[in-house]
Amino acid sequence: MWLTLAFLSATLLGVYDVFKKISLEKNAVIPVLFLNTVFCSLIFLPIIIASYLYPETMQKTIFYVPQADFHTHLYIILKSAIVLSSWLCAYFALKHLPITIASPIKASQPILTLIGAFWFFGERLNMWQWGGVIVSLLAFYLLSVSGKKEGIKFSHNVWIWCIVGATITGAISGLYDKYLMQRMMFDRMTVQSWYNFYQVVMMGLMMLLIWYPKRKTSTPFQWRWSIPLISLFLVIADFAYFYSLSYQDALISIVSLVRRSGVVVSFIAGWLMFKEKNIKSKAFDLVLVICAMALLYFGTKY
Repeated sequence: MWLTLAFLSATLLGVYDVFKKISLEKNAVIPVLFLNTVFCSLIFLPIIIASYLYPETMQKTIFYVPQADFHTHLYIILKSAIVLSSWLCAYFALKHLPITIASPIKASQPILTLIGAFWFFGERLNMWQWGGVIVSLLAFYLLSVSGKKEGIKFSHNVWIWCIVGATITGAISGLYDKYLMQRMMFDRMTVQSWYNFYQVVMMGLMMLLIWYPKRKTSTPFQWRWSIPLISLFLVIADFAYFYSLSYQDALISIVSLVRRSGVVVSFIAGWLMFKEKNIKSKAFDLVLVICAMALLYFGTKY
């Protein structure tokens, strides 16, 4: 069940990336990200209120948010800071890079997560899963190499370094989630609902101190209806993700790899919607991604 939820999360994340790209085209990054955190929080606000007012009723559902102590909230604040750092880097990179380059580079995140899972959690993979990992890494590498045909010099491009930063902090976030869910035994709904609210505070300060004073000399903000859709698909994708990690037999290394298969959706969007280049040269790489996900799936069955 946890792997099925991971695949669902991957698909939704692919759609989430598409709406991000639409929203960020020639638009101010910080207001878009701020509104994303606001809409995410508004989705969870009724659930938190209902859990507080009607705990006995909500406990019978999968949406119940238990009350948490101060110690728990400190851990969640750290989670918010890590995720927000990754998002900031990813948003700026996605604004300036083709989605068929940014998404595959971000897809290499499981490499770091896998190393961390071995190091901190002692996770072990079977033969099928190792095959999936190897094919995944090869596919993600080839996708990144294909992106060089876009004429972007990876070592000298600030936006490439931004997506690399997003990848590193994203891997740290994934390992931290595993720690919170399975070592600290934190409730998944508590983590997912409250970390969005703390991000609103952090982004609000960033809006006031960084973006607002310089708004007239930077890229102007434009409202687009794709902005709330970013939040909607992110919340559902994260819900499936945290739900999958709540299973004791869930492997963060596998969940992280599967989540990155959302690059398939981004690839299709880059081809059909954004008319990006060198699509044919990237098709073989995409087939490898699909094969890798199949190997990971079979690895949980045998």
